[in-house]
Amino acid sequence: MTIDLEALYVDLHTHPELSFQETRTASVAAVHLRDLGLRVEEGIGITGVVGVLENGPGPVVWLRADMDALPVEEQTGLPYASTARGISPAGVEVPVMHACGHDMHVTALIGALEALVATRTEWAGTVVAVLQPAEEFGAGSKAMIADGVLERFPRPDIVLGQHVTPLPVGTVGVRPGTQMAASDGLTVTMHGRGGHGSRPHATVDPVVMAAATVMRLQTIASREIDPRHVAVVTVGSIHAGLKHNIIPAEAVLELSLRYPDDETRERVLEKVERIVAAEAQASGALTPPTIVNDHSLPPTINDPAATARVSAAIDAALGEGSVIDPGMFTGSEDVSWFAREAGVPLVFWFWGGIDPALYAGAVASGTVESVIPTNHSPFFAPVAGPTIEVGVTALTAAAREFLA
Repeated sequence: MTIDLEALYVDLHTHPELSFQETRTASVAAVHLRDLGLRVEEGIGITGVVGVLENGPGPVVWLRADMDALPVEEQTGLPYASTARGISPAGVEVPVMHACGHDMHVTALIGALEALVATRTEWAGTVVAVLQPAEEFGAGSKAMIADGVLERFPRPDIVLGQHVTPLPVGTVGVRPGTQMAASDGLTVTMHGRGGHGSRPHATVDPVVMAAATVMRLQTIASREIDPRHVAVVTVGSIHAGLKHNIIPAEAVLELSLRYPDDETRERVLEKVERIVAAEAQASGALTPPTIVNDHSLPPTINDPAATARVSAAIDAALGEGSVIDPGMFTGSEDVSWFAREAGVPLVFWFWGGIDPALYAGAVASGTVESVIPTNHSPFFAPVAGPTIEVGVTALTAAAREFLA
């Protein structure tokens, strides 16, 4: 029986789940994998799923898709838009949406497995489907590795993965070398001395301290990094205080840092620590600030030789000129931990989910950044049917390239 992939995608999109909470998504995926004849295990790395398709002697190819959604309130207006709610790690109820397209990733992987099962007389080897939780935490791949995914299942000869993105449908973006940036997520706590809002002179105001720190941090990329290089320093959240007439005792900043290599990473981290400490000292803080590294992701580096093979295979499957070099993305991924820990090549690419006519119009009017919603936007919604088809075709072609 043929899987209705568009119905699967709509179902997953309507029922998103937060990181390490993907129980329904995992169950739905596991059912489809078993129906296709794969050996399946659930609960790997808390909510991960692994399916094994053995088809005689040959290479072992891992195909990875992530499953988790984001705390975003959907505003696409789609008839199948998510109205789901979830509980964040802080215990707060939040809206939940597949604003990064992981529902599309799961759907395309299942479609590719269906295609590989249907053509198993044409290839030999083993395909391992890895449905990973908690990519948005940067923790899911490490959780699966800690749970023995590399020892409990056939070890890969290559790891392949893909990500839907705001490119026109039919376009695939991949490049050798650094495809995505390394990143760190930091939580910075500025310690002050609280008091009454009418007596600021008797306090050390962490709100002012935090505000000065935010502004000074922006000078790292603009004034301390060579303009020919890439570095991003983003303050994604600030939390301080509970009432207008109370100066709080502390302020908490959450930082997202991005860089293409370890050398730039060390330089940016040093500068962040210097600025945070200096602003606290300038404010007269009696307690030094606290910096906690919540996660650290390596750059996503595509193996050059394997990337050339994937590019040629996908270009042949989709039509000449379908594959482009999109440049390095400053977003980050944790997929590379599988390849790094196994000591094997990785190829990770992007495929477009935007209506080509809409994209072409935005390019012509110079409004791509303002008109085309990007990942993590409440308006991000790939064009379902053709995007699924292209994702299935690309992943199948890439897998077949490495199967005997």
